[in-house]
Amino acid sequence: MITPPFDRELEILNAGEMGIVQQLVESSNIGFVVDFELDDDYAWAVYKPEAGEQPLWDFPPGLYKRERAAFVLSEYLGWHIVPPTVIIEDGPAGIGSVQWFIHNNGEHYFPLVDSREDLHEQFIRMVVFDLLCNNTDRKSGHVLLEDDHIWGIDHGLCFSVEPKLRTVMWEFGGHLIPEQLLDAVEPLLSDVPAELWELLHPMEIEALQRRASRIIRLPFLPRPQSHRQFPWPLV
Repeated sequence: MITPPFDRELEILNAGEMGIVQQLVESSNIGFVVDFELDDDYAWAVYKPEAGEQPLWDFPPGLYKRERAAFVLSEYLGWHIVPPTVIIEDGPAGIGSVQWFIHNNGEHYFPLVDSREDLHEQFIRMVVFDLLCNNTDRKSGHVLLEDDHIWGIDHGLCFSVEPKLRTVMWEFGGHLIPEQLLDAVEPLLSDVPAELWELLHPMEIEALQRRASRIIRLPFLPRPQSHRQFPWPLV
């Protein structure tokens, strides 16, 4: 399993030679599994070009920026939830995000939440992360297990100004947010990573800080208020 600070992985994604392996045929947007070669290193990744994005009424073009922003936020918090993610400008289909490929055995959130109580601490951390970035699409299949580490993928629909949280991870609703997670969030009230200002609209940065303030002031996990807070499909 890869481990932070992901220096080698980021170097491979930024400087390696990329080739197309196959298209992601079940994805709503056009994306590709790709491979990278750099010196003696070889790796897989997921490439999501802006040219393959379906137009959305509630998100502007450039979802790849939000994929990178989620990684930047995850690393700022020290939570290492999002696999290493970079933006490339000269991909085969143009500018887009490239994210390190997570190899897992097919298990995702639904089978894991009941069978692996030892993972609940990581699940709670991911729920807080989704609250912060206002994740609109936390499906069960977007939660992957690799060597006892929980990864979150597919963050193109995050950081909206409007409240849009949609997730399957409601089992922890009502739980208090652990103190160590609050300590990680609190600096966002006055200090936002500089790169986020380049990736997101200023109003989205302000909304991120408001969500951070809400977490600090009301340190418990919410419960769903309607069926609209569940993504579809669930997996």
